[in-house]
Amino acid sequence: MNNTALTETHEALGAKMVPFAGYNMPVSYEGVNAEHETVRKAVGVFDVSHMGEFLISGPNALGLIQKVTSNDASKLSVGKAQYSCLPNETGGIVDDLIVYRIKEEQYLLVVNASNIQKDWDHISKYNADFNAEMRDISENYSLLAIQGPKAVEAMQALTSVDLAGIKFYNFVVADFAGIEHVIISATGYTGSGGFEIYCKNDDVKQIWNKAFEAGADFGIKPIGLAARDTLRLEMGYCLYGNDINDTTSPFEAGLGWITKFTKDFVNSEALAKEKARGPERKLIAFELDERGIPRHDYDIVDGQGKKIGIVTSGTMSPSLGKGIGLGYVPTIFSEVGSKINVQIRKNAVPATVIKLPFYSE
Repeated sequence: MNNTALTETHEALGAKMVPFAGYNMPVSYEGVNAEHETVRKAVGVFDVSHMGEFLISGPNALGLIQKVTSNDASKLSVGKAQYSCLPNETGGIVDDLIVYRIKEEQYLLVVNASNIQKDWDHISKYNADFNAEMRDISENYSLLAIQGPKAVEAMQALTSVDLAGIKFYNFVVADFAGIEHVIISATGYTGSGGFEIYCKNDDVKQIWNKAFEAGADFGIKPIGLAARDTLRLEMGYCLYGNDINDTTSPFEAGLGWITKFTKDFVNSEALAKEKARGPERKLIAFELDERGIPRHDYDIVDGQGKKIGIVTSGTMSPSLGKGIGLGYVPTIFSEVGSKINVQIRKNAVPATVIKLPFYSE
């Protein structure tokens, strides 16, 4: 089991630690509901240093990224980031990721922790045609997500840049908490605003400590992975391994908006045909009409009790106080307002298909 540079800090704070993607990670400190509310109303800090980071450099860096990703990275200027995915050769998704353009010929790819080796092997396979420089810097860098509506105000004293001026999915490389050359990115997985901070492992303790000093008057607290999951689900953000995987296509998952046919990419011809005919199933968002908690892998059934799909993510929404979830169903059941049922033990609990996000401020 790997540790992040902050594992001892989390343990000293009394975090409940669990194995996650090969790392010891804090799942909670004071409880998921309290931590969830902190991020929705104030500011919280997540250690997500288990995530993977690849540097792709050189004159053919863009060509490689265009080949392996679904979105159009040619639209990125230096200082901008883009959500994308890595299509596989059989219609599914290798991983979802964020692409940052660091310099004219250098990109940072941030991938999911559990997929680091798989992603590296997949991209490397296609790099044989491009010969871009690839560096896996995952083990040398830490990542903090400072999230919440008070993040800008709480963290402004730690940097010389105007945090409020960094637009969503933009970033700067600047000073932060006394450390030079830190990536401050206006991205996140919570839907409540804030930043993601990329820094070297040697610097992350100083940044963590100074962030908590600066945020003391703003209600800052450490947040675990359990609240990260409820926060992202309220926004309808996909989780790799649950809502998307090697067998789910971007169009089934509602990710057509990051699938651009302005270029040639892995399996683009087959995906273009799928777009034209429409997917046979779709990822839906639903709210339970009665009390209950939908869970991962629960069956979705029709009015006669016949299985029509499966729940991929589900929880009791801390913000809404009701059961919410995502799941795949045949396209005919995917329209907003459609009625479905979730099999919770012996009960088929009625639910309604809704438009995302579940939660909006």
